[in-house]
Amino acid sequence: MKQDIPQPLNGLLAAGGALSIIIAWQFLLPLAGVPSYILPTPVEIARIFTKEGALLWTNFWPTVYEAVMGFLLGNGVAVLLAVIFVLNRYIQAAYFPVILFLNTIPVLALAPVIVLIFGLGVLPKIIIAAVICFFPTLVNMIRGLESPNSSEIELFRVLSASRLETMWKLRLPRSMPFLFASLRIASATAVIGAVVGEWIGSDKGLGAMIIQATFNYQSGRLYAAITLCSLLAIVLFLIVVSVERLVLRYERH
Repeated sequence: MKQDIPQPLNGLLAAGGALSIIIAWQFLLPLAGVPSYILPTPVEIARIFTKEGALLWTNFWPTVYEAVMGFLLGNGVAVLLAVIFVLNRYIQAAYFPVILFLNTIPVLALAPVIVLIFGLGVLPKIIIAAVICFFPTLVNMIRGLESPNSSEIELFRVLSASRLETMWKLRLPRSMPFLFASLRIASATAVIGAVVGEWIGSDKGLGAMIIQATFNYQSGRLYAAITLCSLLAIVLFLIVVSVERLVLRYERH
């Protein structure tokens, strides 16, 4: 029988795994002859944070704003649309295939169109981040809202509950695990969307810094910007996990 790992030990194992990779990166890659201009060591990347910290953090905050606003917009619209689809099957039948078709367009192909329509400001980056978050949350939320079985739905009908009451008291609580599963994924994809938007047309943000560092062969700055993107995604993920625990704990009580 599979045994669960205690939470403190699980955290220690995760920290140990990350530390072992960093140590191997720091010492084994130089021994293997990998030049620093291709893959700088963690110590060299840390020096970049010391030398160019002001530049890195100046470009960090625009990406934070775009990712967070895109996360909220994309997931908010997805939840609202999922509720509408479940309440009205005709609307779902009419528009879900259209949304499915739009989702087949790669974000790298869609991003220039969004920038062309909305210009080079912050708004297109937010929209791109929202678009990349939207579809997984919509699909998961519809699945969660439809998860109550027929006996539970019939019980609410017997109790003369309206469709909105059934939605609020039965379907929405049941959908929370599905919603937070998609939000965990969206916490990372929102950062990807913001960075992709900055690639297409921007002179600030981590995405713009990544492009500039790549073209100028500034590998230390490139990996420092990538590290900040990763840290941002991890922070958003941890926030989602914390909110999920609070919401599920409240529902149990």
